[in-house]
Amino acid sequence: MTDVRHDEDPAPADQAPAGPLYVPVRPARCCYVTCFFRTPSGRRTAVAFTTPAQLLAALGRDQHWIRLSAAALRSLSSPLGCTALTIDPQSSVPADGADPPPPGRR
Repeated sequence: MTDVRHDEDPAPADQAPAGPLYVPVRPARCCYVTCFFRTPSGRRTAVAFTTPAQLLAALGRDQHWIRLSAAALRSLSSPLGCTALTIDPQSSVPADGADPPPPGRR
């Protein structure tokens, strides 16, 4: 039986879904690279989705993705200075691909 250390558990607000996450990536020369985004406040964040359908709906059907656990994604992004993880963000671009209206005009 393994010894479980409770002092290493994330705070309840920081817990991500227990199952696999679908993480957007982009092809590089010989591998895939995790995509990082910015929050509305400008903070860098790793992004993941709980289903492939949600990822494709937010980022488009041509978006590449990989499956990772939240712990694996945090391990990959933390050394790069990206400690935030956003799950299931919504796209800020209209579904038809048109540019959003300028601020103050609708």
